[in-house]
Amino acid sequence: MKALIFAAGKGTRLKPFTDHHPKALAKVNGIALLERNITYLKGFGITDFVINVHHFGGQIVDFLKKNGNFNCKIEVSDESEELLETGGGLVFAKRFLDHGEDFIIMNADILTDININNLVEYHKKIKDFATLAVSDRESSRKLLFNDDLVLRGWLNVQTGEQRLAEFNKGFKPYAFSGVHCINPVIFDKIKRTGKFSVMEEYLDLMQTEKIHGFLHDSLLIDVGRPASVIEAEKYFK
Repeated sequence: MKALIFAAGKGTRLKPFTDHHPKALAKVNGIALLERNITYLKGFGITDFVINVHHFGGQIVDFLKKNGNFNCKIEVSDESEELLETGGGLVFAKRFLDHGEDFIIMNADILTDININNLVEYHKKIKDFATLAVSDRESSRKLLFNDDLVLRGWLNVQTGEQRLAEFNKGFKPYAFSGVHCINPVIFDKIKRTGKFSVMEEYLDLMQTEKIHGFLHDSLLIDVGRPASVIEAEKYFK
């Protein structure tokens, strides 16, 4: 199984570090986020990676080279000409991923101990083209699921704005964990081109397709701000 790690973002919340570095190379207890996530996924037998780059992408390429690609096969999806966000970045990396096999997507700035094997097993069992890891935790935006954990909406907690596939029948709000398991058939379903968020595509597709959530209670920290680096250092040694 391959994994696509999104490492292209500008990481503006992590300034001033990201004024001169990519956020994927921010360190938690002396170890870069990207290295931590490669090591984490290797723990589940994944040694084949695609990493997208844009902001100081050359530093990521040099980092991988310096570390011998961490004894993995790593392909770089180079978005140096234009930052394409998560959906555009996924489509741009299609040539590395469209081989019929499921793959994992993970944000470089997420640290977690989600059991990837359980996520993959659940994904294969329900036979969806996309399964989203979610948990019951604080977040400014929530995904809304029915009793069968099928995606039916989106909620902005602060403004109350919602996007729904149907009338809200007591849907359960969960926070997206930045980890998804995907079947390449998704490339036939995505309608947008260029720069776009993959979540926008999911919210369109939920009208006609089943997209399940994988509910977990694992540790998860979004290392998006300097304060969250300090928080992460308590749990990830």
